[in-house]
Amino acid sequence: MEKLKSLIHDFIQARLQAKLEKLSEDDPKRPDLIAQYQVETWLEDAARRVKQIQAVTHALKPIHPDARGTNLYVDPTALPALTQLSSHVLHDNFASDVVGNAAALDVYKFLRLESDGHSILERLQADDPAVLAAFCSDLEQAREWQGAFLGLLQDNGQTTASHVLAKQLYWLVGEDCRDDAQYHLLAPLFPTSLVHAVHAVLQEDRFGEQMKQARQAQRDKVMHEHAVRWYPNLAVRKLGGTKPQNISQLNSERGGVNYLLSSLPPSWTSRSSPSPWGVESIFDSLFMQRREVRQQVGGLRRFLHSQPKPIKETRDRVDDHLARLIDELVSFAAELRMAWSAGWTADSRCQLNLEEQLWLDTERARQDDLFSSADDQAFRAEWYWMDWPDQIGQRFARWINGRLGDTLPVGDVEYFHWKKELLIDQAHWASHLRTLRQQNNAPLYISGRKGGI
Repeated sequence: MEKLKSLIHDFIQARLQAKLEKLSEDDPKRPDLIAQYQVETWLEDAARRVKQIQAVTHALKPIHPDARGTNLYVDPTALPALTQLSSHVLHDNFASDVVGNAAALDVYKFLRLESDGHSILERLQADDPAVLAAFCSDLEQAREWQGAFLGLLQDNGQTTASHVLAKQLYWLVGEDCRDDAQYHLLAPLFPTSLVHAVHAVLQEDRFGEQMKQARQAQRDKVMHEHAVRWYPNLAVRKLGGTKPQNISQLNSERGGVNYLLSSLPPSWTSRSSPSPWGVESIFDSLFMQRREVRQQVGGLRRFLHSQPKPIKETRDRVDDHLARLIDELVSFAAELRMAWSAGWTADSRCQLNLEEQLWLDTERARQDDLFSSADDQAFRAEWYWMDWPDQIGQRFARWINGRLGDTLPVGDVEYFHWKKELLIDQAHWASHLRTLRQQNNAPLYISGRKGGI
């Protein structure tokens, strides 16, 4: 009981001090203000003001701030289990919201005070004698306040009502959409408790310490015990403007932020594979036709042109651009293989250098029953000799240097870094090569490097 008394006293005194700080020491209002914040006086006033607010799990104001109608408090454990996502998934681990007069929200903050894992409101619901004794020595008075505070969870005798500014829709419950009698009129409410729970998950996934460590591990290309979660095309809906408390208490705690997950269907853009005929290297023009490649090269050029400091963050930024370019390189090769049938490099129109032919037409080396001419056998021997991955690495490095060298002082140091990144990048190019070699029973050693990948 003493612990609860101290909790209640400290809460009320903290609110008093916040108001006293705005008054001078000789202000005549100070004595009256101090009297108003005596524990029993404040509790009496709070029991009166609690009627101005209502605890809810489903609110109307987020639908429209000027809507006036029914709000609902429904314990999620009392809801039926559905296959669709709804408030029933919260079980008993949920935060109830409060709507009504924003000036009375301090009463709800008081009722949410916790001691030994239970809030004052929960103790009142359980008829805990300790919290009644902490209110005052007069048990009858304490029970009167208990009844007033528990009224927060009730509808205060209000009749169910909608409003002209609320949303309404007709929902077909029968089989015949032409029969008006087979429709129910629904008035959707905002699932504020569910929204608050989702907001907490997204905040943790976007800004939590574990997610920061996991994203750093991803950039460093090392394992981490937690998966990285991304929410593409996430939108934010601000409710309440500069006064989010006018919508609800939980909305105020979120600063008015309400996340909207993207529900758009996938946007598929078919991209025809460019013709490899008549080009000596895909790095001459074909690779730069890809929008993502142009964006990454441009981003890398701008970043290096800003003369960043030679620190770890700089290396991480450069490596991120390289990883995206390597991703595009692997995707480009896969698209070309899918678009062109095996053996296309044997066509007289193909002018690609040999190492790029070996890289982009692996099936010609693999299918010895279909490709058995002398040229095919020589092609297959070159493929298995495994000189070509190192040569592709050299071409990749020269290509990047060429794209950056017109405005930036890049040379041998950068050349060897670009080449090394391509050949040892375990998550992209290297795993791609390993798969190809395993499919063709090729040696794991790459000429020009120490060891294999």
